[in-house]
Amino acid sequence: MGRRGIGAVLAAVSKAYGDVRVLQAIDLEVAPGEILAIVGQSGQGKSVLLRLLAGLEPADSGRIVVGGVDARSYRSASPEAKAFHMGVVFQNAALLGSLTVWENVALRLIEHGQTPAAIAATTQRVLAQVDLDGAATKHPGELSGGMRKRAAIARALAIDPDVILYDEPTADLDPLLTVQIADLIRRIRTERGATQIVVTHHLPLACALADRIAVLHEGHIVDCGAPPAVLRSQHPFTRAFVRAATFAEEPSC
Repeated sequence: MGRRGIGAVLAAVSKAYGDVRVLQAIDLEVAPGEILAIVGQSGQGKSVLLRLLAGLEPADSGRIVVGGVDARSYRSASPEAKAFHMGVVFQNAALLGSLTVWENVALRLIEHGQTPAAIAATTQRVLAQVDLDGAATKHPGELSGGMRKRAAIARALAIDPDVILYDEPTADLDPLLTVQIADLIRRIRTERGATQIVVTHHLPLACALADRIAVLHEGHIVDCGAPPAVLRSQHPFTRAFVRAATFAEEPSC
């Protein structure tokens, strides 16, 4: 089963694409085992921040350390040399359409050189954890949106992660499916203790899930705190964001 979650530190992290400055001197700490939600408008750099944490892209300046390891060196290390395991759940699920759900979940285990017996046991276990054991032989195209999200989470769980990064895990899902994914993320913390960072524009989801919410606006973290404190924030953007979320759907914290 999963180990205790690990922490992360971002210090003066900046990122630009050409003349567009997406992130500017971001400072942020994530505690081991914490669920942190990063919220903000679309196009504000939330997904970019997640990619930097995962080591999928380098920051232009500053430093990102996850579990005591520089994010860039983590990504380049071989599986057996990694000090911890990181799972990433992409917004579009990123499942391979030519493979079954079982094969998608087992793929990284095969890459890690596990035995067929170990791969089968782990794949069966994590599919059961996300209530997809009856869909193992289906292909992604045969699944609903919520099932594809759960399959992507199962794939992340298969490597026994110490930290899981989610990019808009409830995008395009109806309210009932959103609640299911939220319940699953909470259950992962209870059962595994993994640190979880959730990028979302959905403030009610962030309130329901997170120990803390970080608000990203124009490349800066303008607020970071427990959900009730963020809802009471006097920062102009946070207040506007909360009002807009309240208009669309009442935040539950």
